[in-house]
Amino acid sequence: MNMINDGGPAFPVWELNGKGQPEMTGFGMTLRDYFAAKAMQSLISKHGFISDEINFAAEHSYEIADAMLKARGG
Repeated sequence: MNMINDGGPAFPVWELNGKGQPEMTGFGMTLRDYFAAKAMQSLISKHGFISDEINFAAEHSYEIADAMLKARGG
């Protein structure tokens, strides 16, 4: 099975557990989702997509996000 690299949590929240050890308690969005959101914002701002083109923008945003993750070695 080909798993998509999501880059892990974009903004994890760390808290101390009952033993005083740091523990990730909040995962939030993935780095892939964060990159895609930034890419989509830029695409829509530049091109002004209309409703029937929004799927095109969403798909390309994730392609950009995947390229960004690959470029950073993730």
